[in-house]
Amino acid sequence: MRRKDRAVTDYEKMLEIVKVCDCCRLGLVDGEGAYIVPLNFGYENQEGRLSLYFHSAGEGKKIELLKKQSRVSFEMDMRHGLVEGKTACAYSYLFQSVMGRGEIELLQEHEEKAHGLGLVMAHYAEGTDWAFPEKMVNGMAVMKLTVTEWSCKEHR
Repeated sequence: MRRKDRAVTDYEKMLEIVKVCDCCRLGLVDGEGAYIVPLNFGYENQEGRLSLYFHSAGEGKKIELLKKQSRVSFEMDMRHGLVEGKTACAYSYLFQSVMGRGEIELLQEHEEKAHGLGLVMAHYAEGTDWAFPEKMVNGMAVMKLTVTEWSCKEHR
C-alpha cells in the first residue's frame, strides 16, 4: 500500500468499515480478463477470521466462473466525499475501502445455505428470526468466501 498513513490495521476498526459497506464487488477471471460483479453480502468473524456470504440465482456467468475457480478477489467502499480546493491539485476525496482475496465455495447443504442467508439478512435488516423455505434455498446459490488476506484504507 503506497499511502501507509491511510492504512487501517486495527482488526476491530476494519470490521467496523465492513459493517457500514452495503455492496461487495467480487472479482473473478474469465477468458477476456477481469469479471467484477456487485453483490449484497453478509459476514461473520470467527476467531479473527473473516468470512463473507453472498447469494444469487443458481445459474449464470458468475456461477459458471465459480465452478472453475476458487480463488477470488473482493472490494467494498463507503463514506465518499469530495474535498474541494482552490486549485485542481488541492482537491481530494474522502473514502473508506476494503480489498482482499480468499477462497470461495458454493455451499450445498441447506443448513449452511440458510446460515449464510441469515448473515446477509442480518447485515441489511433488523431481526434474526428469518425462515428460509427449503424449496427457495434449493433454487439459489449461496457462496462463502473465506478471506485469506485483506487490507483496509481510509481518508477521513
